[in-house]
Amino acid sequence: MSNIVNTETAAKPLGAYPHARKVGNLLFLSGIGSRNATDNTIPGLKLDANGNIVSYDVEAECRSVFANVKAVLEASGSSWDKIVDVTVFLTNMKKDFPVYNKIYGEYFKDVNACRTTVEVKSLPTPICIELKVIATI
Repeated sequence: MSNIVNTETAAKPLGAYPHARKVGNLLFLSGIGSRNATDNTIPGLKLDANGNIVSYDVEAECRSVFANVKAVLEASGSSWDKIVDVTVFLTNMKKDFPVYNKIYGEYFKDVNACRTTVEVKSLPTPICIELKVIATI
């Protein structure tokens, strides 16, 4: 079995990197955002004619990024309950943290993964959230 994992069920990587990589019994996921796996759209995002963000839906993006992470975990032979560490990147901590934290609680209430949440100025696409995950296999 290869230690490199790519899947069609999660948003395609934006560069020369895999969805995940297995090392021993650990699984390291590359940064995963909320883009839709089938058509590359971002749920709830509205852009103006110049490509500037008019509005976005942090709840829709949270649910989408969690679905992408789950897809990569399952394609790798792992599962949601095997997540041990999560780094979350938000583009607007003050505005988005309360909604994100509530939804995170729904998805992770029985997982007890370690978590770090940081604000970043921007992400490679006009998304508001990205996850970096480590899990066991």
